[in-house]
Amino acid sequence: MLLKETIKEAVNIQKLELEKSNLGIIRNLLKQIDIKSKQIIIISGIRRCGKSTLLKQITSSLKNYNYFNFEDQRVFGFELHDFNKLEEVYNEKVKNKIYFFDEIQNVNNWERFIRTQKDKGYKFFLAGSNASLLSRELGTKLTGRHLTYELFPFSYDEFLKLKKYKAGIKSFEKYFYLGGFPEYIKTQNIQILQQVFEDILMRDIIVRYGLRNSRTIKELAVYLISNASKEYSYNKLKNIFGLGSASSAISYISYFEDSYLMFSVPRFSYSLKQQVKNPKKIYVIDVGFARANSLSFSKDEGRILENVVFLQLRRNYKNIFYFREKYECDFVIKERNTITSAYQVCYRITEENKDREINGILEVLNYFNLKKGIILTFDRKDEFTIRGKKILIIPTWEWMS
Repeated sequence: MLLKETIKEAVNIQKLELEKSNLGIIRNLLKQIDIKSKQIIIISGIRRCGKSTLLKQITSSLKNYNYFNFEDQRVFGFELHDFNKLEEVYNEKVKNKIYFFDEIQNVNNWERFIRTQKDKGYKFFLAGSNASLLSRELGTKLTGRHLTYELFPFSYDEFLKLKKYKAGIKSFEKYFYLGGFPEYIKTQNIQILQQVFEDILMRDIIVRYGLRNSRTIKELAVYLISNASKEYSYNKLKNIFGLGSASSAISYISYFEDSYLMFSVPRFSYSLKQQVKNPKKIYVIDVGFARANSLSFSKDEGRILENVVFLQLRRNYKNIFYFREKYECDFVIKERNTITSAYQVCYRITEENKDREINGILEVLNYFNLKKGIILTFDRKDEFTIRGKKILIIPTWEWMS
């Protein structure tokens, strides 16, 4: 429980800090957000990817609004009934019904207050760094009353705007190394990304879920980061880390995913049972972040490029799979129960790997009756047709810009 005066002081300081903060590079996601919608707007994403700045960009089009950041240490211990005091503080000022709440998942049962005020005609913009907590509470208490958007670290296009670079191989090489965390791009201080990793593990996972084996959790996370773009299985992880059961591995990875630390991609199968049983592939939220927290990740340029491509696809699609029958294709995209596109990633096509890469994409095109497939490379461009199937070879920087 907090004193009303403490909350009032925090409100004034936070609002002033927000208004003084830099508007930053306008995020691409801003164009997609239906600001005028009467629905609750949810923005979720990993820590330090720019959610607060995006909220600032939304507020720039408004005359009056209320703002509160629940991550502020000055209001640590904010509880459900403290919302009443927060309301009183807001009503002492110019009364309005537009609220911006940052990291709201830090307050237990927050959705009760939101639902009550939503029914009174209040408008909410909510930001948070835990996808599961946000979706679970919204799904049970606010079904059909919200729109959810995901914010990622900077895309290559946003990176170009920030650095004022032109699209091309030289600027892509920089993005390929630095990744997209805004503050790290500006300072190149590796400790920023290492601290993000520590905060996610300790605050968003170990403390939140009451886990005792913090060392094992960190070792597992580093192992997965080090093996980004590779397959994993729950049983193998159980054996490597001496976990009690495969269900423990399932839980830990779900915590990583809920915090946007990493993503799992299943192997495509029309059988859901087989899809669950098959090994999955793991990808990390950002390649600069992966480099900062794993030495081995930076040694394989092919895996880094594959991770970059995955992130770009994930910004636009939720249902992403890898495909393997006789050959393998890195990504197939499912939209409305139909596979609509296929992508192969190859850092550099050579005479030694050409047949393997082409056969992988051709097999998918034939399997799903697609007319065109794309092979993404670091710098090569080409185009040809094989047995009626068009294959485009495109430099990743060109495809992303």
